[in-house]
Amino acid sequence: SAPIPFFHRCAPVNISCYAKFAEALITFVSDSSVLHRLISGVMTSKEIIMGLCLLSLVLSMILMVIIRYISRVLVWILTILVILGSLGGTGVLWWLYAKQRISASAVETQIAKDNLQALLVYAVSATVFTVVLFLIMLIMRKRVALTIALFHVAGKVFIHLPLLVFQPFWTFFVLILFWTYWITVLLFLGTTGTPVPNEEGFVEFRMVGPLKYMWWYHVVGLIWISEFILACQQMTVAGAVVTYYFTREKRNLPFTPILASVNRLVCYHLGTVAKGSFIITLVKIPRMILMYIHTQLKGKENACARCMLKACICCLWCLEKCLTYLNQNAYTATAINSTNFCTSAKDAFVILVENALRVAAINTVGDFMLFLGKVLIVCSTGLAGIMLLNYQQDYTIWVLPLIIVCLFAFLVAHCFLSIYEMVVDVLFLCFAIDTKYNDGSPGREFYMDKVLMEFVENSRKSMKEAGRGGGAEGRELKPM
Repeated sequence: SAPIPFFHRCAPVNISCYAKFAEALITFVSDSSVLHRLISGVMTSKEIIMGLCLLSLVLSMILMVIIRYISRVLVWILTILVILGSLGGTGVLWWLYAKQRISASAVETQIAKDNLQALLVYAVSATVFTVVLFLIMLIMRKRVALTIALFHVAGKVFIHLPLLVFQPFWTFFVLILFWTYWITVLLFLGTTGTPVPNEEGFVEFRMVGPLKYMWWYHVVGLIWISEFILACQQMTVAGAVVTYYFTREKRNLPFTPILASVNRLVCYHLGTVAKGSFIITLVKIPRMILMYIHTQLKGKENACARCMLKACICCLWCLEKCLTYLNQNAYTATAINSTNFCTSAKDAFVILVENALRVAAINTVGDFMLFLGKVLIVCSTGLAGIMLLNYQQDYTIWVLPLIIVCLFAFLVAHCFLSIYEMVVDVLFLCFAIDTKYNDGSPGREFYMDKVLMEFVENSRKSMKEAGRGGGAEGRELKPM
């Protein structure tokens, strides 16, 4: 086709070409009976799909309110259920082992001996796991109270800062725009170079010199800028929550703390965000290269090489998760002190190490609660979808509408609850810094909410009852 003056790309000039393409697409859809039934099912149930998507949105908001008001009961219920489940599973394994041992004494076979040995290993492992879990719960029982208080305060944050709820949607919109741009540039790179006719009479674009390595640069840009956009969201949320926490009179909050946080990010902290996202990129790229090598050598490498590759991939993945968590806390320290990235990361790391047990309690109990919340929203939306779609007789296949609804419900729940988790983490670091530099005396009053202040007072009472700080537990509960 003759080229049109649009980036020097060949495109059909005659409109009939597009009409033929649309006709061919319609013919393909009509000829495919399964695809036709699936699409007709989606189109027929579009009102139900929209209603269920709205239901998942409402359920996510309701769950955030519920977590605030029944956080104390919910945390203890989950803790008790985990302990009872571990004890029940261990008891069942020992009961099966005793039953198998009695029956195996009558029938001496190799299979029975192997099964008996396996059951013994499982029972012993379950017993060790239960004992360790019970000890951890016993040690962290006082830290669970801090998790409950932080969840309660996080609910208040969303009441004062309702725009926090929409942060994931703005971030997702910006990521979609960037990914569209990235794919467009990638297509341009595919036809970059010198056009050379090949032996078959077609034209190939052969890249020479530095152009050969441009796609590497482009891939690094994809990872770095994507992480940069996500880090901007973390910095924005951290700045808004820090403003809320360290404002004594909440009625004196800025009119839009979110926009004020965005303004500070653009004016002062873009370099901090760029450095933090670049560190994540430096870890993520080697992991992706190792994963690519593992995929290419699948079935060709020996067991030792395969084990080493998987171990390296796992270590890099763990390092990436640790750095991501440290970066998020470094952004919070930057929002508090306006220091550079390295100084903020060092301060955040020191605070996290000093509060290691509290961090473990918040990350285990809190994350488990939020995960159960996501499962609850998806299951509730899916159940409602099954009940509604079951009465529709206009089409035969409604699996695709149900899948669409469940995926959307999980996306919405993840967006809402991930922001909730981020707010809890920021509040914890603010609380730790507040207790480190303030003690409640005149001139050094706490900034924290009344719920957190009650936790500090209860901790001090526990410290006095333990012997006025003489024990290890008393030292743990001192304001730092």
